[in-house]
Amino acid sequence: MSSLGPTFTLAMPDLHFAPLPHRGLIAVRGDDRGAFLQGLVSNDVRKVEAGLAAWAAFLTPQGKFLHEFFMFGLGNAIWLECERERRADLIAQLSKFKLRAKVQFDAVDELAVGAAWGRNVTAAFGLRDESGMVTALGAGVVFVDPRLKGAGVRWSLLAANAPDVLGELGLQAALPSDYDRWRVSLGLPDGSRDMEVEKAILLENGFDELGGLDWDKGCYLGQELTARTHYRGLIRKRLLPVGFDADPPEPGADVMQDGKPVGVVRSVGPGCALVLLRLDALAPGAGDLLIGSTTVTPQVPGWVKLPEQTSASG
Repeated sequence: MSSLGPTFTLAMPDLHFAPLPHRGLIAVRGDDRGAFLQGLVSNDVRKVEAGLAAWAAFLTPQGKFLHEFFMFGLGNAIWLECERERRADLIAQLSKFKLRAKVQFDAVDELAVGAAWGRNVTAAFGLRDESGMVTALGAGVVFVDPRLKGAGVRWSLLAANAPDVLGELGLQAALPSDYDRWRVSLGLPDGSRDMEVEKAILLENGFDELGGLDWDKGCYLGQELTARTHYRGLIRKRLLPVGFDADPPEPGADVMQDGKPVGVVRSVGPGCALVLLRLDALAPGAGDLLIGSTTVTPQVPGWVKLPEQTSASG
């Protein structure tokens, strides 16, 4: 991670797990499930059919963000790990395109969703450190977070058994806020907390570098604008971590520079936050960034590919 000031980057912690109660599951069943999703989502569903997990988005026809989710196979279904409070909307949006396709969508609550992270966490689950690798665990499933090496493991396990199962693997229980701090420090977005519905575009939020879209899969809903933005280099903002030594700001607060708004706070963790920031605010000689009266330090994770500053101004 390159730093534009004092860094809040975390050392690799010991093994931890945390439930993520704001995340939920949808099982997509039916003979046409793969082909149906392939024409709608940003990533290649054939990866899932080949036994891997993948991260993807569902967009408006104009290429704006609606939903993000992890996809993985379990039994006779493709499962989507998505935002729980917006799960019904995702089902409704997908159902608009069902027509005669042999596909059905079921919200599933028997399994709890969570994350695990820390030193050698993949080995603790018997997983190779391979992007998107999936394995069964009890009546559920675990997979290597496909977005970023070192991001950790996602798990979907029977709610009543999950703490015991994970504890037996040597993981320590933690809070969702602990995972948020880890996630935010890596610059990883989390649904509509970080991406404004019907306004955000994928390339501002790391979907290219984090493997959340596939340039070779062919057409999907919203693909045209995403491709045009990519090939014309039209990115003017990026979702980036900032660190601070003060009380956390409220999501939606403005990030100011020289008296002008240059960004907005999205999700917040202890001592850090993700902000959607104009790239010209990072130019050499640019003023301090403020949220309220607090100076914040922007960080550029090593995986982020920034355009030349000259193309970012404007």
